[in-house]
Amino acid sequence: MIVTDIVEHTKSRCKVYINQEFAFVLYKGELRLYGVEKERELSRENYLKLIKEVLPKRAKLRAMNLLKSREYTRRQLGDKLRQGLYPEEVIEEALDYVASYKYIDDERYALSYIRYHSEQKSRKSLELSLLKKGIDKNIIRRAWILWEEEGNRQDEEAQIRRLLEKRKFDGCTADAKEIQKTYAFLMRKGFSGETIRKFVKNDRNDDFYLT
Repeated sequence: MIVTDIVEHTKSRCKVYINQEFAFVLYKGELRLYGVEKERELSRENYLKLIKEVLPKRAKLRAMNLLKSREYTRRQLGDKLRQGLYPEEVIEEALDYVASYKYIDDERYALSYIRYHSEQKSRKSLELSLLKKGIDKNIIRRAWILWEEEGNRQDEEAQIRRLLEKRKFDGCTADAKEIQKTYAFLMRKGFSGETIRKFVKNDRNDDFYLT
């Protein structure tokens, strides 16, 4: 394999290209240590040492340091490592490593997220947020089951009441435009139309406006 280019990435690190394709980022001292030179062949022995030992160790340490400050889902942590330009196989090894010690656990993350936000957000809104964080829908489903087994129950009607109080919405005096605007607001929050209709209508404005 031929090192076709070496491009400075930071003052201390360089991007290395092998056979015209980006391979990894190394410290400048490592370029010398492992014989990585532009337009020269990189020995298989040194390549394997870099890809199997040096970079995985660094990626694992980076992952552990990131987890000291906050919890991540597997995908979030993987994205952080990708920002460091680690090879994909190195990223997966680092993720498997921290997961093996339960330093990342998507089910635990989802359960904690539900516990923290269940009084402020609808179930649909919570699930969409967790999906965006890269958590599988089956893991989210299990987290809801665990949350309910703890004796919890989500009261979306109470949530809607609090939101309407905050907006100073009064169904007895609201006109059709205000009703429809408030209905749309609650739909974006992830509440069902059936639940919203219990609150966002009055005797003068029927469901004709709530479409």
